[in-house]
Amino acid sequence: MDGSQAHQSRDSIADIWGERTPFEGEGQWPERVDQLLAEEPDRWVQSACVTCSNGCAMDIGVKDGRIVGVRGRAADRVNHGRLGPKGLHSWMANGSPDRLKHPLIRKDGQLVEASWDEAMELIVQKSQELVRTRTASSIGFYTTGQLFLEEYYLLGLIGKAGLGTPHMDANTRLCTATAGASLMQSFGTPGNPGSYRDFDTTECILHFGHNIAETDTVLWSRILDRRRGPNPPRLIAVDIRETPTTREADLHIAPRPGTNLAVLNGLLHLVIGAGAIDRDFIEAHTLGFDDLAHVVKDYTPERVEALSGVPADKLRQAGQWLSEARSMVSTALQGVYQSHQATPSACALNNLHLIRGMIGRPGATVFQMNGQPTSQNTHEAGADGELPAFFNWDNPDHMAELARRWNVEVDKLPHWAEPTHALQIFRLAEQLSIRMLWIQCTNPAVSMPYLGRVRGILGNPDLFVVVQDAFLTETAELADVVLPTAIWGEKTGTFTNVDRTCHLSLKAVDPPGQARSDFDIFLDYARRMGFRDKDGAPLVKFSDPEGAFDDFREVTRGRPCDYSGMTYEKLRGGSGIQWPCNDEHPDGCERLYRGGIFATHPDYAASYGHDIVTGGNILPEEYRAKEPHGRAFLKAAHYQPPSEEPEEEYPFWLSTGRLVYHFHTRTKTARSPELRAAAPDDWVQVNPEDAAEQGIREGDWVRIESRRGRIEAPARLGDIPRGRLFVPFHFGYWDDPGRARAANELTLFEWDPVSKQPHYKFLAVRITRVARPSTVQPDEKETKNPTLKDQARRAAEAASSAIKPPRQHVSDYLGLLIESETALARMFEEVAKAHAKDADVHSMGRRMATWTQNQVDALRPFVERYGDTSQVEPKRLARALSPRLQPTGIGLLRDLQDCWLMANEIHICLCVLKQAALALRDERLKAVVLALERQNKRQRSWLQTRILSAAPQALIVPE
Repeated sequence: MDGSQAHQSRDSIADIWGERTPFEGEGQWPERVDQLLAEEPDRWVQSACVTCSNGCAMDIGVKDGRIVGVRGRAADRVNHGRLGPKGLHSWMANGSPDRLKHPLIRKDGQLVEASWDEAMELIVQKSQELVRTRTASSIGFYTTGQLFLEEYYLLGLIGKAGLGTPHMDANTRLCTATAGASLMQSFGTPGNPGSYRDFDTTECILHFGHNIAETDTVLWSRILDRRRGPNPPRLIAVDIRETPTTREADLHIAPRPGTNLAVLNGLLHLVIGAGAIDRDFIEAHTLGFDDLAHVVKDYTPERVEALSGVPADKLRQAGQWLSEARSMVSTALQGVYQSHQATPSACALNNLHLIRGMIGRPGATVFQMNGQPTSQNTHEAGADGELPAFFNWDNPDHMAELARRWNVEVDKLPHWAEPTHALQIFRLAEQLSIRMLWIQCTNPAVSMPYLGRVRGILGNPDLFVVVQDAFLTETAELADVVLPTAIWGEKTGTFTNVDRTCHLSLKAVDPPGQARSDFDIFLDYARRMGFRDKDGAPLVKFSDPEGAFDDFREVTRGRPCDYSGMTYEKLRGGSGIQWPCNDEHPDGCERLYRGGIFATHPDYAASYGHDIVTGGNILPEEYRAKEPHGRAFLKAAHYQPPSEEPEEEYPFWLSTGRLVYHFHTRTKTARSPELRAAAPDDWVQVNPEDAAEQGIREGDWVRIESRRGRIEAPARLGDIPRGRLFVPFHFGYWDDPGRARAANELTLFEWDPVSKQPHYKFLAVRITRVARPSTVQPDEKETKNPTLKDQARRAAEAASSAIKPPRQHVSDYLGLLIESETALARMFEEVAKAHAKDADVHSMGRRMATWTQNQVDALRPFVERYGDTSQVEPKRLARALSPRLQPTGIGLLRDLQDCWLMANEIHICLCVLKQAALALRDERLKAVVLALERQNKRQRSWLQTRILSAAPQALIVPE
């Protein structure tokens, strides 16, 4: 669209944040209606923006069945009529001539047009075959942060209660998984506690790893307006480079990549040392302060400077301001979430608010920000690694309640372990344990880390890939089936932003060609698969988005994200509404945790939490023993160096990030002429002194190489410290510049232990000036067209499978367990005989041997069903642990220890078989394994008790 012909309130490309309207006071932010129109519309249709996590309300202008522009909704609480450059321009993608209009299926290595029946029947046949031959655990779903709540809810329902697969996640894992994880670790449930209106009154704002000026432009406008009004809040920005956010800040702190936790521990050290803590709040409403204080006590400004490079005087200044402020709002985003020790760092930010009692009241909150407009709904609706309504997968009562609300057997729902996260889904697909991967509205062939590896996974001809999208993305090029979808403006649904405000987006125009909404595609799949509830009725009991919303509302009743009082009718016109919205809060709730009551009660919490260093799950009984009962957790950890750091061969730090004009892989924003012209290509940001040493000048072509790949881009000098580089991550290959340029060719395939969010913000690279680009971009199109070698390999595998078909490995662990139990029975008998004069050991040893042999007998029926593959490890272990059988104190101690080690081998076998029994829905095997677990627990308990009793005498008294 020619900007000179547009009806626009401002040129948002040049004037990103618009004119200032200074103010102070909650609810005082003035209205300002931003708009951009190609033509005057015939009518306006209510909607909201889907190009960042702010969730700005807007109206869509329609003329002759086409979208011709947008305007902000002045009455909305989120944006008061304002829109940013992406919100004003990205609607142009709807009319792009390269929209997908027909289903595509792969034939002879090429994607060709097909009918909907042909495409859907192919997907259904593949699904049914895999469920029959390999179980539902051979199917995975990888979704987006762009669908509507109703679509996520339907997807979660058919995946979890229809198929029963644990392998469902979203690309929100890549951008804001740590936000939800840290909120659960600290407060018991995802969902930010505060309101955007907290910015209107706060005295101090801390942006940590959050370039808000470019990622959330309208929210930044609100902050700028507040900063231009009376009593402006102090602003502290923590970012490794200089940005529009840091230039506005009163204090800019630039740590070395991977050292966020050291800086946050230093700030906590200063605040506690200044006595600026709310002791009454801490004692009444938190757990873990003593441990937190102990962890941070040695993080002095001088030590933090040595670890992070942040000058001690700057850290002291920040600590002083945070200690003096009577109210404080903090935000975090990818600079925390995609970096080293992400969850401990995000939790440390929560700790900063908890120890100051700054939560649940006006002007005082922490925002663990989201990166995408509907990512909050992936958590709430159960389309990712969560269950709907924040039900806790590790709480049997929660699982029974969810099964009741969906009217399915509880064992149908996959809850035997923590749900599979995105990178693990791709790893399982790499192993071909997952044989079908269904991807919706996301582009992992550009957005995932270590793209060479990801392309290899998606390009494997033996992996059946379904891609549901509006454009032929780099990922869709690798698919076996491509389903054309409607996008924003072409379908109806709701979505929820960072401060829990839900908006209704109504269908304004029809999608092009045969494209269908994601909701209708999922509904069609459920019908063709014949999913039923436990009474034989259709599992899916609604037929349109409003019906799905009503069903979801009832599932959330009484849960933290309670939508039960919200309806489409309430959401029409006016403003969006925050959850919880219920009988108690019929118009929504501005702030959570008023009065310091958090969602941590064992019967209510969405998670029992994790060890924030290792990611190990906290057991239900361990959680209950803490007796949180509404108190928040102060979780602390020490700084540890990142896994990859610069060294001689790769001497520079590289970080990736966003640009203000683009969203993710530019699928829509690059199809707006103005946004594309504003940021047409990627670049590498280099410190001028580093550039001079390398002979690099502004605009020179440079090659960036990591241990995983290489890219080439022009250099841009300035605004970054020495030793560091920055590359935008948006640019892939669909518009083919003829060179390797996707930043994720370089990044690490590793993740935070708790949130499972990948590390994009630190990696070691080298930089070289080149005369011109010479690295050819990867050719994705040939990876699904098998070579003769591939065909020969698969033919050999097919011939082999005709003789020895693929099998489950339950038999391996049955064999391992039986051999281990047999070895332990023999060991108990030998120990009882050798220590016959020790009456307790003699009698209990014989009894334990009998128990153990009985356990072997109980397993025999399952050998007939699953087989029994003999295993040599237990025999080797038994030989290694062979009891000394010396009738002395130390001899008895060592003999009991050997038995205890073998009993623990059996314990692990039983744990593994229990998971298999749950996944197989084998009630008989599960019952037997649970009974054996109880016996094994008694054995281990007796052995440990007897070991502890014998140890002092055996070790300290000479024999």
